[in-house]
Amino acid sequence: MRTYHCFWLLFWAGQPHQSFLTPLSKRTSGFPEKEKVLVLSGNSRQDLHRSKRSWMWNQFFLLEEYTGTDYQYVGKLHSDQDKGDGSLKYILSGDGAGDLFIINENTGDIQATKRLDREEKPVYILRAQAINRRTGRPVEPESEFIIKIHDINDNEPMFTKDVYNASIPEMSDVGTFVVQVTATDADDPTYGNSAKVVYSILQGQPYFSVESETGIIKTALLNMDRENRDQYQVVIQAKDMGGQMGGLSGTTTVNITLTDVNDNPPRFPQSTYQFRTPESMPPDSPIGRIKANDADVDENAEIEYSITEGDGYDMFGITTDKDTQEGIITVKKALDFENKNLYILKVEATNTHVDPRFLYLGPFKDSATVRIQVEDVDEPPVFSRPAYIMEVKEDVPMNTVIGTVTAQDPDAAKNPVKYSVDRHTDMDRVFNINSGNGSIFTSKPLDRETLLWHNITVIAAEINNPKQSSRVPVFIKVLDVNDNAPEFAMFYETFVCENAKAEQLIQTLSAVDKDDSHSGHQFSFSLAPEAASSSNFTLQDNRDNTAGIFTRKNRYNRHEMSTYFLPVVISDNDYPIQSSTETVTIRVCACDHRGKMLSCNAEALIHPTGLSTGALIAILLCIIILLVTVVLFAALRRQRKKEPLIISKEDIRDNIVSYNDEGGGEEDTQAFDIGTLRNPEAIDDNKLRRDIVPETLFMPRRTATARDNTDVRDFINQRLKENDTDPTAPPYDSLATYAYEGNGSVAESLSSLESMTTDGDQDYDYLSDWGPRFKKLADMYGAMDSDKDS
Repeated sequence: MRTYHCFWLLFWAGQPHQSFLTPLSKRTSGFPEKEKVLVLSGNSRQDLHRSKRSWMWNQFFLLEEYTGTDYQYVGKLHSDQDKGDGSLKYILSGDGAGDLFIINENTGDIQATKRLDREEKPVYILRAQAINRRTGRPVEPESEFIIKIHDINDNEPMFTKDVYNASIPEMSDVGTFVVQVTATDADDPTYGNSAKVVYSILQGQPYFSVESETGIIKTALLNMDRENRDQYQVVIQAKDMGGQMGGLSGTTTVNITLTDVNDNPPRFPQSTYQFRTPESMPPDSPIGRIKANDADVDENAEIEYSITEGDGYDMFGITTDKDTQEGIITVKKALDFENKNLYILKVEATNTHVDPRFLYLGPFKDSATVRIQVEDVDEPPVFSRPAYIMEVKEDVPMNTVIGTVTAQDPDAAKNPVKYSVDRHTDMDRVFNINSGNGSIFTSKPLDRETLLWHNITVIAAEINNPKQSSRVPVFIKVLDVNDNAPEFAMFYETFVCENAKAEQLIQTLSAVDKDDSHSGHQFSFSLAPEAASSSNFTLQDNRDNTAGIFTRKNRYNRHEMSTYFLPVVISDNDYPIQSSTETVTIRVCACDHRGKMLSCNAEALIHPTGLSTGALIAILLCIIILLVTVVLFAALRRQRKKEPLIISKEDIRDNIVSYNDEGGGEEDTQAFDIGTLRNPEAIDDNKLRRDIVPETLFMPRRTATARDNTDVRDFINQRLKENDTDPTAPPYDSLATYAYEGNGSVAESLSSLESMTTDGDQDYDYLSDWGPRFKKLADMYGAMDSDKDS
């Protein structure tokens, strides 16, 4: 006998909220054809064997935001196998099971432990199951059900931005789009009107309006002028529940700025302007500023100024300062108070960017009158010309007037003017000027061939106020006169062969002239009268400023006459005619049959038979080698002189210094002046050793002057002590003559010079081992030993 089982889920209503059950349970009867395995979704999956499915369920609803103190009751699980003896255990799993949702495992009651928010999670999916407590095996298969959270109006609309910023041009038409605001509601839009938002304007009327459904803000007033007000703050409200009473709302602020358009023409604040300027104001200098006001900004306020009419139209100009939009009036030409002292101008200011939409407001320009008063100043004298050009012949006598400059004081006082020459431009003082009338005259002779142009500067200054002065350049051109005779273009020295034939051309002559000729130079050549008849050569004038020298006879003999000097007269055709006599040197030389010169008996001429380049280089190298040899030889000689007499430390012995001076003994008072010893200042301390060249020069030492009653012996002892401590003394024995003979020394002399008077024998053979430098000394002492032996 088979049993039938049913699993019931019961829900009770809880106060004050309700939970809703969708009764979709369906009873079935009959036996299953076979056992089925049901796979459930969840953490625990099992193979369930059941004979029949006795019930079905789907989803449940629960209101959000429960405010009670107790747990919110959801529903009840019940199985038809539950006998009430506690043998079954109910289990709940899924979203929030054990945390948000708990179940009484004995009774199957389900409760919500926390306050639920649909905006956080609108749906919860759970699974229910009943198991046997003793065996732990399920008595019912696991079933899934859904708990949906029903929405309530608990969220106010929220704008996407806290503050909106927008801008529109001024003078816009009504209904011009400004900006669109958007608010969102977190409530469920599919359940009631909780998320239905309606827009309204709280602040900003009557200038702007907002569409209730779209949130689009538009202009509501015509001709809003930026110059009157450029900032507006609009407050927009968004309310849910379709704007009905009890709905929640949120607000946002919209800052609206009116941008500028060119709807205002420029206007001068006054109709007339007056300026004063001195007549000395240089061109392009500003004398004043004017400004037309424009209520617009940026490029709509840019103004262009112009002078439209007036008697100073060509004397003054006006430009626009782009930074300040001011008109700068400047001087275009030099002003003259004496000529005109008042100018009246009409200045116009025009907008550079005109908006055609607002031309109906009138012309976008304005005009004003400008009066300019020119003031008188003390001006320097003004020359009649900006520059003077004068001409003078180079042969004029000194103090000749060559021209006159004129300057006047332009002021009404007409102060007298004095003239002078700037000597920085005439360092040689070639010219001078009359200080009263400005006439320029020469003070030195002129020479066109030396300097063609003289550029000087003349200064004109007021006599009463010399600081008021002006300058003018004067260009003086020196005109040419025929004062230079023509001369050869070069020095002519030629030769004639001994075997030359008559009428043979040997040289062509040409001439130059330092003078300037407007029609070109024309020179004539001829032999000097003294050589015309007796010369062995003839001269032919070619009439092209050249002439040729020809032989007059067939042969020449260099032994009879080796050199001929041919005088040639050169004349020009200018007035006065200038002529000069030049000499052509002709040497007689031996030539080959082709006329090539071989040799001359006089000094050699410069011709191709000279030394070649290779020969000159060889001679130069020989000279350099000879100079290097001489320098090396001199250096070696100098090095030898520097070598000391003693080379090694072992070669320390006596050094004999011979002074080639023989005294007359103690009785000879004329040979030596004892006053020298008593006056050390008379001794030349700068005398150096003569046997070697000193390597280092020491400054001479000064010793104290001995008193007149000082004993000579004490003085000499003092000198001896000084020599012993003198760093310049040689490091070996030296014989110092003190020209004083005392009572003798107990230790006697230590010098080797007295060794020859001793009776003891000495062996000087070791001198032969000291090298060739001591060979002569070894021979001397060796010879003395031989004499003793003999």
